[in-house]
Amino acid sequence: MKPHVGVWIDHRKAVVVSLKDRIERTRRILSHMQKHVRFSGRAERISAEDQRDRRFAGQLDKYYDKVVSFIRDADAILILGPGEAKLEFKARLDGEALGSLVVGIETADKMTDRQLASKVRGHFSE
Repeated sequence: MKPHVGVWIDHRKAVVVSLKDRIERTRRILSHMQKHVRFSGRAERISAEDQRDRRFAGQLDKYYDKVVSFIRDADAILILGPGEAKLEFKARLDGEALGSLVVGIETADKMTDRQLASKVRGHFSE
């Protein structure tokens, strides 16, 4: 049997809860990214801002790849998170041919590992 997986994700960290044969496993994955700041104003800043945006996108790609590596064998995936990262991650799963495994996307503020595990168990026991 393949595991059911819940992922709480934002741009700084992901928490993956895997449920398989009544065994629960929780993993934390850190992005090690700095907060993404956008500047407005003068034209000279555009080049530097473009470089920061490209660097940020590259770091996000590596981070999302790492999270995908932990859930690649899932039977079903529930995605939770507070912001746009959950939608970006869903798009990444679509690109990895894993999008069909996503059974739900929910907005959820910060959660403890226990709260997340409970949410995932509740979702998949229905």
